[in-house]
Amino acid sequence: MKKKLFAVLLALAMVISVTACGGSSSGGASADADAAYPTKDINGIVQWGEGGGTDNLVRPLCTVADGLLDVNLVVSNVPGGTGSIATTQVYNAPADGYNLLLGAENPALYQIMDISELTYDNFETILLIGSEDVSIVVPNDSPYNSVTELIEAAKAADGSMIFAATGEGGSQWQAAGLIGAVTGANFTQLPLDGDGDCLTAVMGKQADVTTIKSSQVMEAYEAGTVKILATITAEPVAELPGTKPIVEEIPEFSEYLPFGPFYGVFVKEGTPQNVLDTLSEVFTEAFNSEEYQTVLKNLNIKPLGIAGEEANSYIDNWTKSTAKALYNAKLIDKSPAELGLE
Repeated sequence: MKKKLFAVLLALAMVISVTACGGSSSGGASADADAAYPTKDINGIVQWGEGGGTDNLVRPLCTVADGLLDVNLVVSNVPGGTGSIATTQVYNAPADGYNLLLGAENPALYQIMDISELTYDNFETILLIGSEDVSIVVPNDSPYNSVTELIEAAKAADGSMIFAATGEGGSQWQAAGLIGAVTGANFTQLPLDGDGDCLTAVMGKQADVTTIKSSQVMEAYEAGTVKILATITAEPVAELPGTKPIVEEIPEFSEYLPFGPFYGVFVKEGTPQNVLDTLSEVFTEAFNSEEYQTVLKNLNIKPLGIAGEEANSYIDNWTKSTAKALYNAKLIDKSPAELGLE
């Protein structure tokens, strides 16, 4: 009898053990790492508004990537908070690879700006797509025909000149800070959702000036609806014939160059390695496709195509340079040294 009872208890223990292991495989980290991926649609969340610089760059990449997947890659825009709303949304979702952050450089500055505790340190970089030049843009009938004329007018206006911008920490906010750091000129910023809105504000004369990424301004420039006073570069931008780099007029800008946004695809930290590997393979193939390389060329994006430590190093160096400009412009209180960025 005792032997029979022992056998029953042993069998029951084995059943419990197997059931427990089965439970672990459905929710544990090791089981997640072995789970098939993807088995359902993937969400791509764009930090900025539809039709903006980030949106125009990441959507074509996702279109190519979608064709390489057995599921749909659904892209949506969640603008606001200098991209922090989208960043937070992706971070608050499970680390399972079904929510991708399609972002620009802004999270690298969130802690510096007290916008959010999140930075790209809280994400894994699937792919850094590329970087972009920025131009100083005014309406086509603006009285200013050079950066020097604009700066002199801005100083005389004592901060009342309107600069269309994408909010604190955005690309235009950074550029206004850089201009202030070098020249001492101050502007009143008109906060908008994205590059497209900033360009529209300048063309509609709701703003005196803005800075626009090359991919966004090329068509308007070629059509003659805006003037480009200078590109914030050290060398001429071949895709914008007739423009000149800002260092030709104000050499002091060279200390802060290169300047401009970068773009990438990111997932929440803690995402299983097999998911990272799958996403990396898909997006690298999409990036290297002839179709997407043509998009990069047409948008005047400097290709990067990097991930891992190389991507981390790129983001770190960019953050240090930008923090220096913002501190010198008195837009942040802590020095790069105090922020641990030297």
